[in-house]
Amino acid sequence: MSEQTLTIRDATCTFCGCVCDDMHLTVDVNAHKITKAENACVLGRAWFKEHGIEERPFALINGREASTDEAIEAAAQILAQARFPIIYGLSDTTCEAQRQAVAIADMIGGNIDTTTSVCHGPSGMAFQAVGESTATLGEIRNRADLLVFWGGNPAESHPRLFTRYAVTAKGMYVPNGKKDRTVVLVDVRRTQSAAVADIFIQVKPRRDFEVLWALRALVKGHSVDPSIEAVTGVSLATLEDLANRMKSCRFGALMFGMGLTMTRGRHFNSGALLALASDLNAYTHFVAKPVRGHGNVTGADNVVSWQTGFPFGVNLGRGYPRFNPGEFTTVDVLGRREADAAMVIAADPGANFPQAAIDHLRSIPVIVLDPKPTHTSQLAKVAITTATYGISVGGTVYRMDDVPLTLRPALPSPYPSDEQVLTRIKQRVSELLGGNRVPELAPDSLAA
Repeated sequence: MSEQTLTIRDATCTFCGCVCDDMHLTVDVNAHKITKAENACVLGRAWFKEHGIEERPFALINGREASTDEAIEAAAQILAQARFPIIYGLSDTTCEAQRQAVAIADMIGGNIDTTTSVCHGPSGMAFQAVGESTATLGEIRNRADLLVFWGGNPAESHPRLFTRYAVTAKGMYVPNGKKDRTVVLVDVRRTQSAAVADIFIQVKPRRDFEVLWALRALVKGHSVDPSIEAVTGVSLATLEDLANRMKSCRFGALMFGMGLTMTRGRHFNSGALLALASDLNAYTHFVAKPVRGHGNVTGADNVVSWQTGFPFGVNLGRGYPRFNPGEFTTVDVLGRREADAAMVIAADPGANFPQAAIDHLRSIPVIVLDPKPTHTSQLAKVAITTATYGISVGGTVYRMDDVPLTLRPALPSPYPSDEQVLTRIKQRVSELLGGNRVPELAPDSLAA
């Protein structure tokens, strides 16, 4: 059989939060795989290469092959009978699927949480407390002459953030790219990203908050004790130089990663950085953006927020949304052995959650929707194979700067999309509940 190829232009890569939408994909129609991804970074090329159409069972129930219909029925029965079900994941699927997941959580009076709770959840809490001075990646590309990367390593995690949007990208007001910019990297260790930085500032581990608070003081004209170096590992002269550079730039951007949110301080760290950006707007224009990991984790935050009023860790057991990180976040719910059923969508908590949480997952019925076998699908009672979003499924995703983008799928898939499966599960759960919005709740859940 001769090779037949198809070219999909301006496709979208959903590997990371950059969600680059300028991919030109070459598809081998006979082999059902993508053979070339023009403009993709090394991570994007691997993403497209590894997500061809593979022959897998449509579903597994207790390890036995089953049809999608049988698996949907089994999943609906589990969710309808559960007293404290949790729905988790959602960062690698479309916004349309995320909406269905929220609707199911509302119907069954369950918990809904996204992978944000184990990455930039503290930033979401900080946004609510402090606010956010923000911009799109396009604005940063065209205007920013000072870039401060804090607690991240984009050279390895988001390669095209440097080349397409920030460091070397040529913009309207920075026509010479990096020559027109000053790049600062702040981290606890020297990473590959330090190679592109004009200034590298190494902070002692767990001392980000103190550095940020000292910078806030310096920006506002207050004095800082030179002993700050003994505490943070950063000299006062270095901090004064950075504060002056931030106040004197035309357009500055603070871009921060999980090195800030997943260390001591957590949401206080994010809040201090967001407050610093706000302070700087008294002197120049400054913005702050979290560098997000998964392709549509930002979309998950947006969808859950506009449906419930909160971005993650939401409980609907009383018939209305309640938000309390530490109580309703999935790691904590599982660690306390409270949940009696779980539906995991496009995530793999079995690979990265604390052991206590994984052990509880093993003891309860778990439903998994995922294109690939995962650690979580191996312990699931019901595992449903779905098509990969962006490659075989169209829909909407949000870039890390909250810009929505439309997907252009390249490969048809025999498997249903997450949205299709969740829509059918929702319909069947509604039938099983007999039109009641939520199942019978435990007495303590009904208390005022």
